[in-house]
Amino acid sequence: MSTNVAPAVEARDLTKRYGDFEAVRAIDFTIARQECFGFLGVNGAGKTSTMKMIYCRTTKTSGRLDVFGMDAAAHPREIKSRIGVVTQDNALDPELTAAENVMVYASFFGITGNAARAKCSALLRTMNLEGKERSRISELSGGMKRRVAIARALVNDPEMLVLDEPTTGLDPQARLAVWQQLLDFRARGITLVMTSHYMEEAARLCDRLVIMDEGRILAEGTPRTLIERFAAPEVLELIGVDLDAMRAPLDGLVRRQERHGEITYLYTDDNSALLARLAQAGISAAQHVARPATLEDVFLNLTGRELTE
Repeated sequence: MSTNVAPAVEARDLTKRYGDFEAVRAIDFTIARQECFGFLGVNGAGKTSTMKMIYCRTTKTSGRLDVFGMDAAAHPREIKSRIGVVTQDNALDPELTAAENVMVYASFFGITGNAARAKCSALLRTMNLEGKERSRISELSGGMKRRVAIARALVNDPEMLVLDEPTTGLDPQARLAVWQQLLDFRARGITLVMTSHYMEEAARLCDRLVIMDEGRILAEGTPRTLIERFAAPEVLELIGVDLDAMRAPLDGLVRRQERHGEITYLYTDDNSALLARLAQAGISAAQHVARPATLEDVFLNLTGRELTE
């Protein structure tokens, strides 16, 4: 990418208030073109408010927000013409067919007649919805509805696709299908900006992400660097084991120790070596889970609570 090309999105001290409530609190981030960038956090973290400012649904309260090098508050029409948006609720007309939903949206961009029909057919085919063109939205499964919403968002050939919780409520098979399609879009050069509270989704799709909580950004980086910085390669969960008197034997093996409820989380480079050390120290670890660390652990360590739906 040429150095004189503006980032897809750049925010500095970006703030959004609704009355006395501060939903987004002076956050900074930059989204490069042709990457998948994620906002990870629980409901109410400020993710959707940030996304709405990016796609010009709402305006900032203060700070700076540039999209494609343009001030989002000053150039909303130009920005909207270059973005596709998939909101949480799909916002499809249940009484129209899949094809009609896409074609109505195409008309908003001046695409009508044969051009609209050709565009609609191509997009529904891209989203693996052949044979569903004439099905009413009310007759489609949740996964199919989501794919119609994504097809509709692509009707203006956007440079950037903004997706708010793209797979919430979908069954695992439908979720995997949407993930693959999003990866294909990224490979074609479309910038993806998404929110999620699914750790696996963020880890699979995002080149970089920020973790948000209570309107603030707590950390930013690639999934791997965040896990390395705030957790460790592996974690050992011990259930109902008191390690307060056994810190010394674990020196050198445990990077970080957290306790939440009855579970003690030991973050380590090597679970096998840690289990062997515990056995040598006479600590029973009969009830344990040994697993790779995930973004869930990062969120837990940063906020003190789990990242749940």
